[in-house]
Amino acid sequence: MEQITSRHLGKLLMIFSAFCTATGQLFWKWGVHHILYVGVGFVFYGVGALLMIKSLSMEKLSVAYPLMSSSYIFALIYGGLFLNEAITLQKGMAVLLLMLGVGLISYEK
Repeated sequence: MEQITSRHLGKLLMIFSAFCTATGQLFWKWGVHHILYVGVGFVFYGVGALLMIKSLSMEKLSVAYPLMSSSYIFALIYGGLFLNEAITLQKGMAVLLLMLGVGLISYEK
């Protein structure tokens, strides 16, 4: 179990980095009306950057970096949940295709 976890830790860190950067961008969006949110956004974005650096130190660039596109998934969810944006079938299908592509790029035996 420990080997499996350490084997995938770089990938998991990159996905969490994508989550943090998408969260930071959501706070920046809110920061247009509430300046305090801009600072919170920078904290999330900074944590995301640190996680990305750590991930890249543990994993091949060609495997880890495509996982950063999972931020699109988080952005779509945030848009629907917090910004009253429509999650259309087209957007949902695009995210599914994106996930499939990222999975194919990042998968290694």
